[in-house]
Amino acid sequence: MTQRPSGPPLGLRLANTAKAVSQAFDDVLADAGGSRPSWLVLRTLKSAPVANQRELAEAVGIRGATLTQHLNTLESHGLVTRRRDPANRRVHLVELTDAGDAAFHRMREAAVAFDRRLRDGLDADDTARLEHLLETLRRNVATGTDGPPEGSAG
Repeated sequence: MTQRPSGPPLGLRLANTAKAVSQAFDDVLADAGGSRPSWLVLRTLKSAPVANQRELAEAVGIRGATLTQHLNTLESHGLVTRRRDPANRRVHLVELTDAGDAAFHRMREAAVAFDRRLRDGLDADDTARLEHLLETLRRNVATGTDGPPEGSAG
């Protein structure tokens, strides 16, 4: 039996919460001198110090043209460098500069503090349950059906 919703639809509440959390995270990164795209690029480059633009776009989850705009900004601020791959001149390699490394650390500190703030009042069980619920919602949407996926325990 399906439970009747009490209050606004769950999807609307989730979207509003996601928007508020997203905006708060963006504000924290801006206060640290960055943005979400710059944080994602610098974070990816920190784990893979040299990457070509295609690999970087895939890792960050954005389109190549959008990445190019972000890289132009990061490069103009001295946070990354781009150079042609000697083995394939059509490919650009992207590297973190010392200033980019410092910016990464500033943004990482801000992101870690934000994560602590977000987890305030949640214990390990709450966090595990939330992660499970969010994954269930993602799967429910990914199935493209009105009901839960087959074999789902609810």
